[in-house]
Amino acid sequence: MVNGQVILKQGRDKNVRAHHPWVFSGAVQHVKGKPQSGETVEVRTAGGDLLGVGAWSPASQIQVRLWAFTEEPIDRDFFTRRIQQALAYRQQLGIPQRNSGYRLINAESDGLPGVVVDVFGDWLVMQALTTGAEFWKHTIADALLDVIPAKGIYERSDVDVRKKEGLETTVGILKGEAQPAHIDIVEEGRHYRVDVVNGHKTGFYLDQRDNRSVLQQYAAGKTVLNCFSYTGGFSIAALHGGAEKAINIDASQPALDIAADTAALNGFAPEKMEHICGDVFKLLREYRNEGRQFDMVVLDPPKFAENRNQLEKAARGYKDINLLGFKLLRPGGLLFTFSCSGLMESGLFQKIVADAAVDAGCDARILRKLDQATDHPTRLAFPEGYYLKGLVCQK
Repeated sequence: MVNGQVILKQGRDKNVRAHHPWVFSGAVQHVKGKPQSGETVEVRTAGGDLLGVGAWSPASQIQVRLWAFTEEPIDRDFFTRRIQQALAYRQQLGIPQRNSGYRLINAESDGLPGVVVDVFGDWLVMQALTTGAEFWKHTIADALLDVIPAKGIYERSDVDVRKKEGLETTVGILKGEAQPAHIDIVEEGRHYRVDVVNGHKTGFYLDQRDNRSVLQQYAAGKTVLNCFSYTGGFSIAALHGGAEKAINIDASQPALDIAADTAALNGFAPEKMEHICGDVFKLLREYRNEGRQFDMVVLDPPKFAENRNQLEKAARGYKDINLLGFKLLRPGGLLFTFSCSGLMESGLFQKIVADAAVDAGCDARILRKLDQATDHPTRLAFPEGYYLKGLVCQK
């Protein structure tokens, strides 16, 4: 049911016509009717042409997120179709066939703005990030269970972006059975243990799956320093690739405890993986001062830039951490370095890493460029969906 119309200013319809799903407040001329937060509205040009239907979000700078670019009823059948399409795309790539943990719904890039759904074995974890996702989340959950025979759905809508939508954070069982304390998944032959209740995001960084597989190819006989390791995803991949030893550094002891459990789950002896709880920047400076070196260094830090005002500070942070990374590499060693900050453009990130190499006194080269896994697609009309970028550099 449509509950109002959003009329755009003259000349402000170009992006929507190009199927970009966001309508910013500055593009809105006026609103007809009295739509409530999350309800469905039509989006029309100043001349009255229908551009699509979307969710109304009066508290946000992004006042409409379009569900569809046609006159289409938004209901359970609509969500079921979108979920089926998302699953079919992933099945074409063979992802569910090889992995019991994967991203099923990647928000705008799967045609469902604000909706994130990850599969972990027999359970789904869902995030409702926007007013539209919140308004429809129980319907979406029912549609998910129509498509995926899951035992239950757990909600992890405990993210700051909801505040921009005028929403409180919320977590808990959304549908079905409660999941166990930890869920064990298989990823490209590797086993991982996931804490969906207390872990980061939905419990695990599924977006690095393909990059873990790349690292595995280079790891034979290497000593690997995995910085910001979380539950040791890259370290497990390295050991599967024949690494001599992997060292995890993270600020969270519970995450490192899961990493230790995960190593055992994969059949690796305890001495193959070391776990150090502490500040990565501080520890890397200590290692540099001690003259320690490694065959591979992985830098996968948290997001350094939440908004454009933080971009300059973020650039300094990336420069600092990559400089230390190069210093800690043996000659010929490999640096796997990443930025998950969407505002950090690929070209700028590469320049920062290049400057860090120069300051470290090494003439490094790029072996590969990396990005988010294929179950985290980026719709061409929505470049904001591209956020994870990485480089494999050889010293």
